[in-house]
Amino acid sequence: MGLAVFLFVSLLVIGGWMRYLRLQQSTVPSLDEPTATFLGWRRLHFALGVVLVLTVLLLLSIGVVGTLGHFGSLGHSPHLPAGLTVVALTLASAWSATQINHPQKPWARSLHLTLNGLLMIALALVSWSGWVVVQKYLP
Repeated sequence: MGLAVFLFVSLLVIGGWMRYLRLQQSTVPSLDEPTATFLGWRRLHFALGVVLVLTVLLLLSIGVVGTLGHFGSLGHSPHLPAGLTVVALTLASAWSATQINHPQKPWARSLHLTLNGLLMIALALVSWSGWVVVQKYLP
């Protein structure tokens, strides 16, 4: 979970930096003619986003298998709905990121930012509820 939070914070910082770079230019960099600096940050942001999606999916599978193995069923705490919310928001955010540079979808950037704001709250909730669940495993 720590890796997922670290990746999210890294994406937040890089996304903020890319926004700063975009606002410093008189025109918004396009996919056709982005500046080399902006393109490098965009690639890093995208790559870290892919790693975040894979990490969240891995955490989901570990959580489901671990819970089924220990308790025999799911749904013993609010951690499951919080985790599923994180998975859904992460996947939705990743999808919206792929729509940002589409000329007919100007809403994609604001949707991406909104989903990420909700994801930040969901990550806090899943971290807290996960801590409570882990305490059940410890003697």
